[in-house]
Amino acid sequence: MLRHTPIAHAAYHDLLRLLKDEAASGLRGTPTSLSRNGRTYWYDSYRIGSAVRKTYIGEDSPQLRARLERAGALKAEAEARRRERARLVRLLRAEGFMSLDQGTGSLLNALAKAGVFRLGGTVVGTHAFRLYEGELGLRYALDDTAQTDDIDIASFEHLSLALDDRTDPPVEEVLAGFRFDPVPAIDNRQSWRWSQSKSGTLLEFLTPAFGEESLRPLAALEVRAQALHYLNYLIAEPLHAAALYRSGVLVQVPRPERFAIHKLIVSTRRPEADRLKIGKDRRQARVLIEALAEDRPDDLLEAWQDARSRGPRWCTRLDQALEALPDLRALLEGLEG
Repeated sequence: MLRHTPIAHAAYHDLLRLLKDEAASGLRGTPTSLSRNGRTYWYDSYRIGSAVRKTYIGEDSPQLRARLERAGALKAEAEARRRERARLVRLLRAEGFMSLDQGTGSLLNALAKAGVFRLGGTVVGTHAFRLYEGELGLRYALDDTAQTDDIDIASFEHLSLALDDRTDPPVEEVLAGFRFDPVPAIDNRQSWRWSQSKSGTLLEFLTPAFGEESLRPLAALEVRAQALHYLNYLIAEPLHAAALYRSGVLVQVPRPERFAIHKLIVSTRRPEADRLKIGKDRRQARVLIEALAEDRPDDLLEAWQDARSRGPRWCTRLDQALEALPDLRALLEGLEG
């Protein structure tokens, strides 16, 4: 298994830290916390005329609280931080890290500025897999990262509603600026798929299904999303990731151990004729499982046991995928010993 150098791995995590600092440096008012359903969320509360506006910052954590306490100093350091981020991106490119192409990078950057990832949006699919290069310090082979024009963003419906905040500008306005059209082109607010005619890029919004796999609203993003089974497992407790475009873009991705197990399940849900995508799903699962078994075996074991504890349907799909991957089955089962 090929690895990036320790210097490159450290540079990536420095870039990620600076992007998180940047996100906490833009306070316009006073940080305030609100509790909902046993969770605590932080908001930036400020006045516009006689009205009080609350902008969502993030879910409570010791790291976020520490950044909010330093918000003033972080704002003062903005220019030095931007220069350092640009230097780190140059270093990572020189070390062989994959950059986003201009089209994908500019779109994700615009969505990030609008608040899509701050409000719970999580990049899933091959674009998420590519971003584990920095998290895990891996060097991917070409076949592992075959580029896809599709961009998939998932979020929980109930979280999107509970946050009581909206993207600014609205997602449909951002997409219109990049010449994306809704598919089908009936009503942008009813669309969950958007297509860019000049490039063929397809952007899809997804959400976990707790029942029928139907279209559901994502209130914070003001779009509809296709509900899918098994997605609740994938996007629980997502991680921040740094995408290499300009001086870095802060996005969210699933935890790599959940992504790997979910890819095994997804490979069994595709039509048998879709052999290329089935093969890609299983290659990506293999790369991550082998890396995590070395570096984070406890995380991988927890994700494996969590999936298998969710009922016979989950176990059947995992067993079906692993019939073709007996060495991965032995590796996963060996974690339990």
